[in-house]
Amino acid sequence: MSITLIKIYKTIIINKKILRSKIKYMTPQQLKDEIVSVFRQKKTRDLTIIDISSVSSIADYYVIVSGRTNTQVRSLVEFLDEKLEEKGIYSIRKDGAKEGIWTVIDYASVIVHVFEENTRKLFDLEKLWDSGDNVTHIENDI
Repeated sequence: MSITLIKIYKTIIINKKILRSKIKYMTPQQLKDEIVSVFRQKKTRDLTIIDISSVSSIADYYVIVSGRTNTQVRSLVEFLDEKLEEKGIYSIRKDGAKEGIWTVIDYASVIVHVFEENTRKLFDLEKLWDSGDNVTHIENDI
């Protein structure tokens, strides 16, 4: 093994240890509540929680929120990232953040969808995943 590969390998191991020490472990419900709390700080509109634990193995909850413009969608995503990382909560992956039309953020047990309003109406995830009493709309005091 070359010296360069050894240095890279050591860096990866050190970074994983640092990251692990910063990660906060919580239940899916606690994580969902934390995400909702962050979005309520931003006074978001159309905040919806869908409990998909009984109908899917990919996650326990979807948290869905809308922004009026692409810029607002990107702002919501950045704000969520910033506030959760301050508390040691990191996403597994994120897609669509640059475009600001539909960003999906995967926190393993909770998947966050941040939509531009028209895109949200087009895909209508609430209707797709609604099985009766599993959809909760959160009113925000604006």
